[in-house]
Amino acid sequence: MTLLKGVPKSMIYRILRTGQVRVNGKRAKPDTRLAAGDMLRIPPVRVAEKAVQHGPAPGMVASVADAVIFEDKHFLAIDKPAGIASHGGSGVSHGAIELLRAARPAEHLELVHRLDRDTSGVLVFAKTRAGLVGLQAAIREGTVTKQYLCLMVGHPSKAKFDVNAPLLKSVLQGGERMVRVADNGKPSLTFFREMEQYPAARLMQATLGTGRTHQIRVHAAHVGHPLAGDPKYGDKEMNKKFKDLGLNRLFLHAAHMSFELDGRSYSFSAPMPDDLKEFLDVLAVKGKRIRRVQEYLQEKARTDPK
Repeated sequence: MTLLKGVPKSMIYRILRTGQVRVNGKRAKPDTRLAAGDMLRIPPVRVAEKAVQHGPAPGMVASVADAVIFEDKHFLAIDKPAGIASHGGSGVSHGAIELLRAARPAEHLELVHRLDRDTSGVLVFAKTRAGLVGLQAAIREGTVTKQYLCLMVGHPSKAKFDVNAPLLKSVLQGGERMVRVADNGKPSLTFFREMEQYPAARLMQATLGTGRTHQIRVHAAHVGHPLAGDPKYGDKEMNKKFKDLGLNRLFLHAAHMSFELDGRSYSFSAPMPDDLKEFLDVLAVKGKRIRRVQEYLQEKARTDPK
């Protein structure tokens, strides 16, 4: 990847898989490690010229610039809209950090943590080195409170429960990140608490005990109640039914984040977005239409070996 800059990962994996990359005359695998003196052969690769990079659209810049909910000399927090990545990369030209830098070219801004592209809510940036290092240290030490609102498919048997299951992250050949529960994964803990009841679903508050990639989504799926609208770990049939009622994205919102730094307490909150509130209103009113969905869930729970 270093030598073939700009070449898609899928193409690099393909030339490896077909034996075109060789080390000392032998086929190389993706995990082959080079040693001093090895002879590496890489086939000639032709790719289309990279399109001229244009700056972000003014509308996207404005959507992030107008989403600021807090600012002082150390931090800037926004209520990130769904559909905007935290940063560019993996096919995304401009994420929230690039858009903010475009809106504030004279300021120094650094991304402290991340939210998935389809997750809305509190996202914090550092304006100073002290703020960046201090908050990242607090996150590593587990002294930062992060709470999310999410819609779980089905009806969990308890209103309050914890999911303590180790998570292992992997990358598929196409570069897609996947996370699963595995004994050799990293310790991961999520606290779930019921907020409201809906037909075939429950609105839950999820508080992170740890901060792993896709943690809430995988833990929810692990206990048999995946998040509504989750295209990666969710229930495809249920997602279709919820989409018919107006849910067009993952139902996950970063509602609150708080921490203490240098004797000062910080607390940021973002209300549930209108698109999710409107969907809940529809779900509450038209719940009878998905009575079959509830029956489907009950039947699935009876037949699922878990």
